[in-house]
Amino acid sequence: MRVGVLTGGGDAPGLNAVIRGLVVRGVEEFGFDFLGYRDGWKGPLTGLTMPLDIATVADIVSVGGTILGSSRTNPLKVDAGVERIVENLRSDGVEALVAIGGEDTLGVATHLTAAGCQVIGVPKTIDNDLSGTDYTFGFDTAVAIATEAVDRLHTTARSHHRVLVVEVMGRHAGWIALHTGMAADAAVTLIPEVPYHPGEVADWVRSRAQRTGYAIVVAAEGATAATGELVTKDASRDAFGHVKLSGIGELLAADLEQQTGLESRAVVLGHLQRGGSPTAYDRVLASRLGLTAAAALRDEAWGMMMALRGTDVNYVPLSEATGTLKTVPASRYAEAAAFFG
Repeated sequence: MRVGVLTGGGDAPGLNAVIRGLVVRGVEEFGFDFLGYRDGWKGPLTGLTMPLDIATVADIVSVGGTILGSSRTNPLKVDAGVERIVENLRSDGVEALVAIGGEDTLGVATHLTAAGCQVIGVPKTIDNDLSGTDYTFGFDTAVAIATEAVDRLHTTARSHHRVLVVEVMGRHAGWIALHTGMAADAAVTLIPEVPYHPGEVADWVRSRAQRTGYAIVVAAEGATAATGELVTKDASRDAFGHVKLSGIGELLAADLEQQTGLESRAVVLGHLQRGGSPTAYDRVLASRLGLTAAAALRDEAWGMMMALRGTDVNYVPLSEATGTLKTVPASRYAEAAAFFG
């Protein structure tokens, strides 16, 4: 069987480990032939391909990003996009397709399944907000990078008696902020799931500053005030309709300086959270997902995705990833709040 493989959406540490696990087991154990599609859905949409074999995936487990490239191309917004992909897969001799990506990528995969394509999904997002799986690879690396950054910022905030607001990724779910804030001893952590009250945040910052002489605030990019709106960079949207979030850190820093009288600065970690080599945990998780995806091809488990449930990797329907976002429950935020102030 000839199998196409693509990686879509934002890059995440561990993508190459998935590809390696899939190809190594697929070739050596099941005799599959693989074809790489470049730059996300743009690949099968326009015929961008590359060889994908044992030699190609050698020594990539520790490499960040994706050797296949990625994009936010949305075939559902292109005239006859799904039909063009189906035709290109047919002309390339591809009998099955493995799509590695987040909600948007797997959403397109679901449409292709409905159109009769033999598709298997592997969930990916550093935000850890996909339902159907306990954890997604890339999340552990993103939290580790953000935590190290905040650890370093403690020293300069302490030296200058400042308030530093650290903006991390998290559009609709605050998992990165939650874990980073708790791990790096933030004075307060703000997440999209719980609208914040500026006066209350200022009280927590004052309390911490009175005790230590400085304060760190960790805020997800999608955090909003109870009386405000989502802070966006501009009015533009990507191919999947997402607005560009940016600015909550600057907004919070200005507000906190005005309320507390403490010099406040903002630090935006941005794409730094996606970059570099994946942690050991993400390498192992991603490798296991790739190995299981190869088995799913053998089992002809079309329309399914690989999911971590407890310590096992299982097959679950693609629809479980795209139905509802996995957001931070109130009980988890209450745990973090025990350390505020």
